[in-house]
Amino acid sequence: MKDGHWVFTSESVSSGHPDKLCDAISDAILDACLTVDPNAKVAVETLVKGEESRSHIVLGGEVTLAHGAQVPDFEAVAREAAVAIGYTDHAIGMDAGSHDTCKVQVLITSQSTHINRGVVQDIDDQGAGDQGLMFGYACDETELFDGHKGRWMPLAIALSQGLTRALTERRVDGTLPWSRPDGKSQVTVEHDSDGNPVRCSHIVIAIQHRDMVADFGSEEAEQAYIMDQIRTHVINPVIPSQLIDNATQITVNGTGRFVDPGGPYADAGLTGRKIIVDTYGGRGRHGGGAFSGKDPSKVDRSAAYAARWAAKHVVAAGLARECEIQLGYAIGVAAPVGIRVDTFGTGKVSDEVIAQLVDQQFSFRPGHIIRDLALRNPIYSSTSAGGHFGREPVDGMFTWEAIDEARIAAMQRVL
Repeated sequence: MKDGHWVFTSESVSSGHPDKLCDAISDAILDACLTVDPNAKVAVETLVKGEESRSHIVLGGEVTLAHGAQVPDFEAVAREAAVAIGYTDHAIGMDAGSHDTCKVQVLITSQSTHINRGVVQDIDDQGAGDQGLMFGYACDETELFDGHKGRWMPLAIALSQGLTRALTERRVDGTLPWSRPDGKSQVTVEHDSDGNPVRCSHIVIAIQHRDMVADFGSEEAEQAYIMDQIRTHVINPVIPSQLIDNATQITVNGTGRFVDPGGPYADAGLTGRKIIVDTYGGRGRHGGGAFSGKDPSKVDRSAAYAARWAAKHVVAAGLARECEIQLGYAIGVAAPVGIRVDTFGTGKVSDEVIAQLVDQQFSFRPGHIIRDLALRNPIYSSTSAGGHFGREPVDGMFTWEAIDEARIAAMQRVL
């Protein structure tokens, strides 16, 4: 590697990864609750594990709905979410639709009254659902490459998330009929001394697959086929061609094979265990709070979305190449206890000036965040895999990724 160059690695996991399966189930339950009560208070965790004879889905947490609202069938919602991801056969790791081979246990109670009293105030005074710190981050790395412009994300995580979304899409559309829901990706990006991405040094894919040795005659031939298919249908469409050179190392199923059964049979899954995958791939700090299964009164989720929204505007406005915003909250208190901006030396004006602009243009009170980003709608299932940030804001989804040109213009007046 050339002098002054540096690398950064980020990973992503597919919708069928056991942890992501749990995130999907938790968010499906959240959406079901918000459908019957937009003010539902939800905090639901999911555990999945497969055994030789059966698999298990365990639901735990708290749900409070308005009086008279129809309580969703939590077991049915969980099964439908897992089936939609592709877990329809016990031989591959789980048959979520089978009551014989998949057992669902529901351990859901109502929200603590001590928490509820602090988050049911009017829009201006609604308090945070808990104490904590949240970060939002944005940078301009993706803006250098067609197909990724407008995302304002670190390139390594943007590419890695793109790869796992492509794994799912090519399985669902039949391009890779031998593939299974469980998969991972990892991308290492080399940057020059000015911080510009110049190439991918390593690309790693793991994908569960059907046993095809009988079709190809050997494990080596099977592996060569999978490598060719993944490179043709997943890697090449996602990774800009100028980032791949003869020295780029591509690894697909590094142990040789990833055959059935996989998914929850191979590894237990748990909600909220992929918080770095969900956010910035290690670029930008993380407050530690997971997102999935939590309604927007939980600032772990809503304030992280708001901080990202604001940071994206800072970079898109040209105030800095890189921006991180930290928010801090106290339970039951509406106003953040702290707002911090760090542009890592890339700002065109001081971080203090940018912090003032952010405070002027964005309200980080929980009630205002929920209002401004329309977070009481059942929009969360789409966030459970593929990343919460850098996504296209369409059909009311990913509202925190939408650019407000009026805010951009107001912020640019300091330049």
